Amino acid sequence: MNIDKQIEFDKIKEQWKNLAVTDKAKESIEETTCYLSEGELRKQLRDTTNSKMLLEKLGTPPLQNVAEAKEILAVAEKGDCLTPYQLERVEKVLVAVQRLKDYLNRGKIYNNPLAYYEENLDAAETLREEIRRQIRSGAVDDYASKELRQIRSDLARCEEQMKQKAEQVMRANKECMADSYCTTRNGRICVPVKKEYKFKISGSVVDKSATGNTFFIEPVGVAKYYEELQLLRINEENEVYRILYTLTAMVAEAVPVINENIRMMEKLDFIFSKGKLSMDMDAMEPAINTKRRIVLTDARHPLMDRNENVPLQFEIGKQARGIIITGPNTGGKTVAIKTVMLCCVMAQCGLHVTCTAADICMNSGYLCDIGDGQDITANLSTFSAHIKNVLEVLGAVNQDSLVIMDEMGSGTDPAEGMGIAVAILEELRKSECLFLVTTHYPAVKEYAERTQDVVNARMTFDRETLKPTYQMVIGEAGESCAFYIADRLGMPNEMLKTAIRAAYGDAAVDNYRFGRENTVIQKQSAHKISKMKQTSPRKDLSAKYRLGDSVMIYPDKKIGIVCEPVNEKGVLRVQLRDKKIWINHKRVKLHVAAEKLYPADYDFSIIFETVENRKLRHDMERKYTAKVIHHDENS
Repeated sequence: MNIDKQIEFDKIKEQWKNLAVTDKAKESIEETTCYLSEGELRKQLRDTTNSKMLLEKLGTPPLQNVAEAKEILAVAEKGDCLTPYQLERVEKVLVAVQRLKDYLNRGKIYNNPLAYYEENLDAAETLREEIRRQIRSGAVDDYASKELRQIRSDLARCEEQMKQKAEQVMRANKECMADSYCTTRNGRICVPVKKEYKFKISGSVVDKSATGNTFFIEPVGVAKYYEELQLLRINEENEVYRILYTLTAMVAEAVPVINENIRMMEKLDFIFSKGKLSMDMDAMEPAINTKRRIVLTDARHPLMDRNENVPLQFEIGKQARGIIITGPNTGGKTVAIKTVMLCCVMAQCGLHVTCTAADICMNSGYLCDIGDGQDITANLSTFSAHIKNVLEVLGAVNQDSLVIMDEMGSGTDPAEGMGIAVAILEELRKSECLFLVTTHYPAVKEYAERTQDVVNARMTFDRETLKPTYQMVIGEAGESCAFYIADRLGMPNEMLKTAIRAAYGDAAVDNYRFGRENTVIQKQSAHKISKMKQTSPRKDLSAKYRLGDSVMIYPDKKIGIVCEPVNEKGVLRVQLRDKKIWINHKRVKLHVAAEKLYPADYDFSIIFETVENRKLRHDMERKYTAKVIHHDENS
């Protein structure tokens, strides 16, 4: 059963994919399914919220599709020479990386966790500047090297000398010329000579006109420059290839760094696409629980016009595990159950939901049977498909499932259809899953009234205007072949007995002849929810590392000195050999305590501040000065 299509989550995915930039992010969106790990799901929802906050503060991030760059990097790794076009594509990716770093750096002022992905990006400035300097407009620039500049200057001089020599010959022999200007034929500069004077001009015949009246002759004086021109062109080609191979080698050396940049851009593209979708749908982050409780406030179907959609108030799991919705046709029952499941699926895929408030439980599986109960052409085949789908649902259901069914028992005789509906409901109730069904049968309403953990709900109807109001009120109830078909399709005898008893009474059960031996529904192996371990409140980490402590950073095992202690977010600042970085305390281990390295009154500004800033601070302590201390982020 294609759940995504039945509840229209496939349409949500299409909208979502259109908001992604990279092919990898689009592929990840297509493959997205519900997360069964509570910890992973909460992380995905935090990412969605954080990306939405950055989008609201800073606008759209400067991401670009990097599929072509991956192919170019593969060529460089093999040792093949990259073309100027390919080198420009690499340079554009590095420019995009730098812009993304700048974008994320601006986000750090909001203490947004996503902004610290900036430290995982390396713009490879040296490579970027070398490509920019030597490649321009799809070709190797004249100023890429001194040698190339000299060769191309000599080429231009040689071509000019050839042209001047040809023009000199034309001026000296005007009466012999068929035209007043020289031309190029087969890569050689020629003069157009009339047929009758072809022997008067010393040189080689290169071509002639279509009529044969004009001969194109390369004068002897021009020919002597041609060999020099060809040699210069060979030198130019060799120098161009030398430059291209040098740049290719630099790209090949930087492939691991660029690939990591690309991987990070694709990851951020996926995360930001969720934030964009949330903004487009005016959605919010739901609360997640594992207590089998769903509460939706002002829920609306994300694909419907929000100006026409009537908000839905819904709750299940606290007082009842099953809700049976009744009401008039076109009253919004189907839209209501689709809205509930769609919000739950979106939440468990790490997306925001279209509610003003939501508390949604994790489900191990989503099962549904949604058909068109209003189709006047409904016949035996429709009912057969319905029963097959129901049996598939019952075979997969467990206590952690969410099930929705539309128009239960439809497509057949009302009495027998009602019995089938009651039997299905009883199986769902026994499974202890959460279920939401719609029906028209009065007996099903009575079943809900007398059965524990099952309640009625109705879609309201305006008696004066005779129009539905699309509001749900929970707690209020607003000769056929059905048994034979259900029997033939494998419905267990116990279920059939329950159905017959509900439709015709106890006496009818004894008189019914079952066509099959008693069977049971084959239960499928179900996924299990991985609950996140309950963690105690965060301890005060401010005293964990002190100023001057020597620490080791994992997984790189680099040694650094603590220059700012752990803050309330669990992040500290460490001075490395060439820069300062912010890093989570979990990635740091104490190497040597500060008291073992420095005297008790040691002035750490000697390590962490420049000489100029220390002198300026000393002046400030003694007298007034208009100068300002500037802190370099990497110093």
